[in-house]
Amino acid sequence: MLTAIIVAGGSSQRMGFDKLLAPLGRRLVVAHSIAAFEQTESVTGIILVARAEDLADYEKVVEAGAFAKVSAVIAGGARRQDSVRRGLERLDPTTEFVAVHDAARPLVRPDLIERIFALARRVGGAASAAPVIDTLKRADDEHFVSGGVERANLFAVETPQIFRRDLLEEAYAALRESAVEVTDEISAVERIEGRVILLPNDEPNFKITYPADLPLAEFILSRRAQSG
Repeated sequence: MLTAIIVAGGSSQRMGFDKLLAPLGRRLVVAHSIAAFEQTESVTGIILVARAEDLADYEKVVEAGAFAKVSAVIAGGARRQDSVRRGLERLDPTTEFVAVHDAARPLVRPDLIERIFALARRVGGAASAAPVIDTLKRADDEHFVSGGVERANLFAVETPQIFRRDLLEEAYAALRESAVEVTDEISAVERIEGRVILLPNDEPNFKITYPADLPLAEFILSRRAQSG
């Protein structure tokens, strides 16, 4: 019913090494993301999309973690949307809903996935998002402040993003025809005027981007383990 496409095809340029294969507590970063979907009752299958040259490493991660729901580890494309498209091409015919998740978000929790899925079943598309709490400013090309941005009803969109399969496939078909590049699935669905609802999320679900993110994520995971 619900298949997760976990995208692990980034270049990790800001990290200087493959952040997804970095240790984070007792698991590698990517293994935390896979485990969250593995432990979710609604998820029936997982497709892991990685760079072609790294497939053997990710297959070992799946084997070591005994992740039974991972049905395929496949090569991605040059862009994120190319990788997601390849995942869509490998969906089981019985799949009705698709979750797309960035493997670099290892703090995702099974209960968050379930809540997003409940919203997606209701309206067709849903995603987690963090309310913007910082003051936002626009700047010119020289970085001088040129104005402010009202932060009411502004959100930093996260993953997972979950959609009806037909809606997401239609959105990606439209992308192929227009040659437009997008950075997430909401942007693709917006282009065909699909409805997407956001689930405000105040739990840490940030993307591992810089080296300092790893110890922070490890601290959060250790606190979660202590609290049960």
